[in-house]
Amino acid sequence: MLTASTMDAVGTIFPLAYAVVDSENDASWKWFFEQFKEAYGERPSMCVVSDRNESILKATSIVYPGMPHYSCMWHIWTNIRSKFKKGHLQLHKLYFAITWSYTLDEFNERMLKIEEVDPRVKSYLYDIGYHRWSRVHATVNRTFTMTSNIAESLNAVTKEARELPIFDLLECMRTLLERWTKEKLLKAMSTFTYLGYKFNKELDDNNTLSQKLRVRALTDHIHTVLDGVKRYIVCLENKKCSCGQFQLDELPCAHALAALRHRKETYENYCSPYYTRKSLLLTYEMPVNPLPDESKWDVPQHILDEVVKPPAGDKRQPGRSHKERYKIFDEINSKKYKVSCENCGGEGHNKRTCKNAPKKKRISCS
Repeated sequence: MLTASTMDAVGTIFPLAYAVVDSENDASWKWFFEQFKEAYGERPSMCVVSDRNESILKATSIVYPGMPHYSCMWHIWTNIRSKFKKGHLQLHKLYFAITWSYTLDEFNERMLKIEEVDPRVKSYLYDIGYHRWSRVHATVNRTFTMTSNIAESLNAVTKEARELPIFDLLECMRTLLERWTKEKLLKAMSTFTYLGYKFNKELDDNNTLSQKLRVRALTDHIHTVLDGVKRYIVCLENKKCSCGQFQLDELPCAHALAALRHRKETYENYCSPYYTRKSLLLTYEMPVNPLPDESKWDVPQHILDEVVKPPAGDKRQPGRSHKERYKIFDEINSKKYKVSCENCGGEGHNKRTCKNAPKKKRISCS
C-alpha cells in the first residue's frame, strides 16, 4: 500500500492519498503520482520528503518535473551512523543542529565542527546535496517537515490491516480516516486560539523569550532588536529577521514579536495561514462518506464484466510473507546505536572504560 501524507495545522498526520499496488516499483509509484496529480493538481511551494527511495525520485521527476525532492534527515543520520564509526555522540548533536540551522553562518560554523570530528561525513553530506537535507539551503520552504516520520507513523497504524483481504484492508483505511476526520474536526471546533496547538505553543515560547528584548525603530517596518550584546534586524513588511527563524518557520520569532509589541500590533497577520484554526476547520470540513451495504452499490457495468484471474507468476516462496517496510541498503547494514568513546572514537565503551587511552606514567619515590 502506497501512501502520501502531510501535516495539518496542529502538527498531526493528514493522509492525502493511498493505493494498493502489486509491488513498490517505478511503474507503481509513477501511476500513484499520476492519480495524485489528477486529484490535487500542482500547487505553489509543493515538495516531496521521502527516505531517498529511487522509485519515488524517478516518479516525481516525471509527473512533477521541477518540483523539489528532499530527503528525510533521520534516514540520512542512520546512514552516517552505519558508514562512519567515529565520534557518533558529537556527530549526532552537530548533524541535527546543522539540519535545523536558520542562517548560512550557523550552517557553516557547524559544518566546520563536523569536519573536525570526521571529514568524511562532510564529503558524504556534500555529495547528497545540501539542499536535500538542510533547511536553510532548500529552494522551497520546508518549515517543520524535516523527516518522513508521518509516513512511517501511518504505516505503523495500518500494519495489522495490511494482513487483511483487499476489501477489508480498504474498508479499514476508510473507517480509520472517518474516525480521524471526526475526532480532529471536534478538536478544531474546541480550539479557541488563533493558531493550531503546535504552532500556538511555538508562538508562546517565542513570546516568553521576547519579553527581555529591547527594540529601536528605524522605520515603520524595520526595527533593531537587542538581545544582550547581539543585534538583530527585523523587517515586518517582508516578514524577515536576520536570525532566519521568522522567514523559515513562517511564524514570528522572539525578535519579531518584540518589534510588534513596540508597534502595539498583534501577530495574526504575520503567521502562515496554514497554521490557523480556520485552516484546520477547512481541512476537516469534508466528511469521509460512509459505505452503504453491498447490495446498494452502484458498480459500473465494465467492472462487473471484468474477469479477475488468479495471480500469475512464480510459485509463492516458502516462509512467512514480508510485513515490514522494505529498507534501503544503508538501513539494513546499520546497527543499533552504540556508545562512542571520547578518547579513541571507538564504539561499545566510554572514556572511563577505554583501554586504548595512553597509560599514565607512574612516578616512584624513594
